[in-house]
Order: sequence, then C-alpha cells, then structure tokens
Amino acid sequence: MKPPRTYPTPRRVVITGIGAVAPNGSGVEAYCHALRRGTSGIGRISLFAPDGLRCRVAAEVKDFAAADFMSLQEARRVGRAVPLLIAATAEALGRARIDWQRLSTEQKQSWGVVIGSGGGTPDFMEEQYRRYFADQLRRVSPYNVSSSTPGSLSSEVSLRFGFRGPSHLISTGCTSSTDALGYAFNMIRFGLADHLVSGGADATITPGVMQGFCIMGAVSVSRNHDPATASRPFDKTRDGFVLGEGAWVLILEERELALDRGATVYAEVLGYGSTCDAHHRVRLEPSGEEPARAMSLAIEDANIAKDEIGYMALHGTATLLNDRTETLAAKACFGKRAYELPMSSIKSMIGHPQGASGVAGVVAAILAMNHGFLPPTINYAEADPECDLNYIPNHSIERSTEIALCNCIGFGSKNSALVIARGETT
Repeated sequence: MKPPRTYPTPRRVVITGIGAVAPNGSGVEAYCHALRRGTSGIGRISLFAPDGLRCRVAAEVKDFAAADFMSLQEARRVGRAVPLLIAATAEALGRARIDWQRLSTEQKQSWGVVIGSGGGTPDFMEEQYRRYFADQLRRVSPYNVSSSTPGSLSSEVSLRFGFRGPSHLISTGCTSSTDALGYAFNMIRFGLADHLVSGGADATITPGVMQGFCIMGAVSVSRNHDPATASRPFDKTRDGFVLGEGAWVLILEERELALDRGATVYAEVLGYGSTCDAHHRVRLEPSGEEPARAMSLAIEDANIAKDEIGYMALHGTATLLNDRTETLAAKACFGKRAYELPMSSIKSMIGHPQGASGVAGVVAAILAMNHGFLPPTINYAEADPECDLNYIPNHSIERSTEIALCNCIGFGSKNSALVIARGETT
C-alpha cells in the first residue's frame, strides 16, 4: 500500500471554472451582463397555472431545454434541477479547461462533487404523488425514490462526468450552497481532496411549494401585475421574497495543482464561517448577532482585516424581518464602516433560488471583481429608516474591488459567510 498523502496545512484553494444557469441570463457571460445592467428575470409563473395562488410570480429559467444536456428519456427520470445543474457544471468544467472525457480512471478518482440544495427535486416528487393519488399506479416512475432524494443531485453530476471522488449533497436550507462551498474549501484546504465541483441548484417553483410559502406569508403578493418589480430588498414597500430557481457551479482546486496546469484563476477562497441562532424554525432572531458572528468568523478565518472587504453580497430576500436583521448584522460586524461599505442583493433580479442563493451571490461577486463593477439592488424606490446602508440602489457601480464577503441566512436559524478574493489572472 502507498503511504497516506501528507500536505502542509492549510493549502490555498482557488476557483478555476464558473458556470451559471440563471433566470436573468443562462451562461456566465449572459449572467454577468444582466447583473451589470440590472436586468430582472422575474415574470408570471409559466411552469404551471398559478391562478389560484396569492403569489403568481417567480424567477424562472427561460429558454432552457433539458434535451440539450441529456436525452429526453433521462430527463423524464429526474427533477428539473438536475439538467440545470448538469448545464452549469458543463460550463464550469469548460471554462476551467478540464476535458473530463479524457481523464483517466485514476485522475477521476481525484475529482469530487459537493453540491448544495435546499429543495432537491420537489417537482419530480409532486408529479409522482399526483399520479399515485389519481390511481395511476402504472405511471409512477420506478425512479420515484432515487430521484426524489436531494442527494440525487450530486450523484447525477458524478454519474454524468464520471467523477469518482466524494459525492456529497449539503442541505441546510437557504445556506446550502454557501455551506457546500465552505465544506469543499475545507476539504481541499486540509488535504482531503484536490479538485471539487461545488455550487448549488434548486428548482422548487411547484404548486405545492408555492402554496406552502403563500400560507407562510413569506412571498410577495402585491405585484402580480408588475412581476419585474416584485422583489424589492431593503425597500420600505417590500412584502416578501420572489421564489427563484437556477444552478451555479464553481470548480475548486488546490492552487499549486491549478497553476501547474496553467489554469485561469478567477478567484481564491479565503475564509468560511457558520453559526446558528438556535432561535426558531423560520424566523430570524431579530438582533442579527449570530449572522454578524458568522461574517466575523469568515473574515477571521481569511486572516484579513475587516476594512479590506470592498463589497458585500447580501442575502437580502425582501422579507421585512430578514432585511432588517441583516442590516443590523452588517452594522454589528463592521461598526461605522457598514455605512460606507457597498453591498447589494441580487435577489432583486433573480428572485430567491433557495439553497442555490449563496453560490449565486458568490458567482456574482467573482464576476464583479473580474469585470470592475458592483451589481445593484434594483427596485429600490423608498428608503426604510431601519434599512439605512448603501445597497447600491438600482444601478451598478463601476468600481474595482479585491475582496468580497458573501453572506447567507437560512431557515432553521442558520447563518453562513464566505470571503473570496479576486484571482491572480483573468
């Protein structure tokens, strides 16, 4: 037997590939352009007839054909999140210049998958239940169980690309993809993996999920007539989030291995922090103390000073409590500097893609750092005295920044944050 591998710890972890399938732009270039222009991807729900719901708007991925990434037979065996995730992964691998089809079996053993998803594949599950309760037993898929579990998402990526390293699914609600990236970061940093596909995917725009959020009172119901303005983070007139969907994937590698193969380094992961309010199943503890501590832990883990942060990607769901609490958390973390620090919520443009929201913000921050702009919070019209920071209202800012903090808050009182730095080459 070979002796176990040993590495100096910690190792540096870089991002060499990016993939994006978003409501306001599929593909990294389209997503970047939409963020810079402040383009909304929110419209009336078209995936099903929403007429009986109080909320009839969502941020759907448009003009996407699963058949471009898998056979129609395969697509019928999985939920909508799977082809979205496969598409984002293929783009990320392509941008990382990884010819996965030419990798040897031994090389594929060094590639793993860590995906975050809050909902998994509820569309597939709901459809199978409809068939079952309609007494259409012969139409229930034999893949009902295997494709309904959230863990099937990471499995599908491993199966599609032949990666034989760890294949993990992190499901921690809205912080899922942030935690997946943090988990992947630590695996590489401490020598447990060399190359990981990581990110998040969610496609939960279904009748059952939408009705659940309507009953909860969490989603916006006041702008069914004007969907593009429905998501209004930090605005005084906000009345809830808009459900979104999509997939965003990053290729994480140990820095020296990446540089040895001549990879482009888009960004470096510097630090990760995570806490729990231990307060309530769905409501945040209103002081913002624990989200602030998660941010501080990430900054401390990155071994940088707080004043080195040049941009903050906010969770910013547009619910009354979330936005107020996150504002307090930013102040608790940064003190007076919170008033000067540019920050924004891209959920104003892409809605809330649940567990994929964290990596959606990380990808936005990476693109912003590499293209010299800061994305806006659109639909900001009326200031809220309790939300009084610089949310980059309505229009992007042309500004270069080197380090960003990406914040995420989730159901179950979870809080997670990542610190990333601009890459060495672009």
